[in-house]
Amino acid sequence: MAVLEQTAVLTDAIRPVPASELEARLEKFRRLMDEMHPGWEMAAVNHKVAMYYFTGTMQEGVLLIRPQDAIFWVRRNYERAVNESHFGDIRPMHSFREAAAYYGSAPRIMYVETKKATLDWERMLHKYFAFEEVGSFDAVLQELRLRKSAYELQQMERSGVIHETVLDVVAPKLIHAGISEAQLAIELYSEMVQRGSHGTARFNQSLGEEVVGLASFGKSGLVRTGFDGPGGTGGTCIAVQSIGNAFRKLKSGRLVYLDVPCGFDGYHTDKTVVYYFGSLQKDEQCARLLAAQERCLELEQEVVSMMVPGEPIENLYLRTMEKFDNVYGDAFMNGGKFLGHSIGLVMDEAPTIAKGFKQPLEPGMTFAVEPKIALPGLGLVGTENTYVVTEKGACSLTGHSHALREIE
Repeated sequence: MAVLEQTAVLTDAIRPVPASELEARLEKFRRLMDEMHPGWEMAAVNHKVAMYYFTGTMQEGVLLIRPQDAIFWVRRNYERAVNESHFGDIRPMHSFREAAAYYGSAPRIMYVETKKATLDWERMLHKYFAFEEVGSFDAVLQELRLRKSAYELQQMERSGVIHETVLDVVAPKLIHAGISEAQLAIELYSEMVQRGSHGTARFNQSLGEEVVGLASFGKSGLVRTGFDGPGGTGGTCIAVQSIGNAFRKLKSGRLVYLDVPCGFDGYHTDKTVVYYFGSLQKDEQCARLLAAQERCLELEQEVVSMMVPGEPIENLYLRTMEKFDNVYGDAFMNGGKFLGHSIGLVMDEAPTIAKGFKQPLEPGMTFAVEPKIALPGLGLVGTENTYVVTEKGACSLTGHSHALREIE
């Protein structure tokens, strides 16, 4: 067992993942590997999110798991790994050669997280472990992370409280004429971090770090991005499709679309709110906004009402869409064919609330439900909250959704 006090004084920021939690994850991993890959000999973990899941720290190295043991070989930084982690066996190494020498022989198949492992890393691993074939444990990892433990839900609950407070209570106080999209996004981000948010948003992609989220005013919310989601923004520039524009200032009569992620100790929640800056008039334009927002609220509740154990995930999408008279066409979900996604250590965990995901819901699964509608010439409306499936149905971790709210 790593001794936490041996290299540094603990601070409030160091909240180790319990040893029992790490041990349970390894046990479940081995059990699933036995089921999905009978006769497996070794799995190598190197991506930082998976590393954190299994070891409770994000240091650089390799975690080698076998049926009989699991050793975390750390290249950088061993002292920090020992200080932060309750993982059972942490050892320093200068190169993979040292780890390879310990095992003596290589497995025929080396299992890795193929979605995240680079070809360069695989070649380096193969240089010292002369395995014949690469196998994938991606499906095992997805299955493991789909159901959250009590510990994981506790972190998401803490994130959800911060999320609700900042987007529902603090945001209206920060929205004013002349503020830019970028400034508003940054101020909301700052408010979250000061309340304990871990300060980043991780995505299930190769380039998957988005620090702030986004704020979009009016028509800028209609600018589609390369990310597979309904939110829109012109971004800070062509190279960064998030945060918002530093020179786009808020004027009266504009929608304010806020999709700023939050997280606590590695675990995320997702929430979107939409405000109207100005006074909603009794005209056709405002009527369209109000009607579209109300439709999104109804769709969210339709999905949530079906989030009970045993319900196939795809039914949340299919049955909701069967009842939905989509007069918005591709403006609904900005053309996307889904209504939400699983969430946890990354924002966009699998599976998605969409056609083709037949796995039944189980207690402990967490999903962000996010019906949204793009209104040409006006902007984006909609809602999003993060829910956990319980024995009695879905429970929101991020508060409630609201009709379109005015800020004058």
